[in-house]
Amino acid sequence: MYELVGQLPHHQYVFVDTAFTHRAPETPSLPAIWFGLVSYPGRAWGCNVLLENGAVYRNLPLHALAHTTEGLSIPWGPRDAQHWDCYSSGFTTLCYDTLRGLECLAKTADVQRQGVYVCTIAPMGDAYSSVPAQAKELVLVALTNGRYTLQPTDRVVFRDLSFTVGEGFPRGLKRQEHTYSAEERLAEPEIEGAAV
Repeated sequence: MYELVGQLPHHQYVFVDTAFTHRAPETPSLPAIWFGLVSYPGRAWGCNVLLENGAVYRNLPLHALAHTTEGLSIPWGPRDAQHWDCYSSGFTTLCYDTLRGLECLAKTADVQRQGVYVCTIAPMGDAYSSVPAQAKELVLVALTNGRYTLQPTDRVVFRDLSFTVGEGFPRGLKRQEHTYSAEERLAEPEIEGAAV
């Protein structure tokens, strides 16, 4: 097993809960720049940050970060920060222009919360992503409560005032069940009177 370290498509200015970084914290939080991610299968996502004091701190859990100082006063655990542990050591990050800055609704530990799209993290090279019903991208959301959450696409809905209609999560959608191929062999047509 190995880890893969990658960078966010654009860094985030954050506040780090010093209970995660210091033996005897002098302040409850420190400003930082969040720039990277670490993915160990079976663990929470790790966040790499540059602390205000110049130190790079590696592999902080997402629930140790907030994008406002008020966010750190809200109780927040691993289940609020993400729905699943990492299931791959490989991933890529990207920011979809269509979703950039859109308001969204995310389910965190089965509580729906408002937020704004930050970026997408797509696991790769694992046993799940090649199975249509299991393939998922993860959406990083900066929540209005000051915290972050990383949720699969079926736990996030977006609001685009010029396009989307309705409120809340849609019903009746089905999971992808098939793979498709342009080179898939079709059954040979039956020819009348052909010898067997």
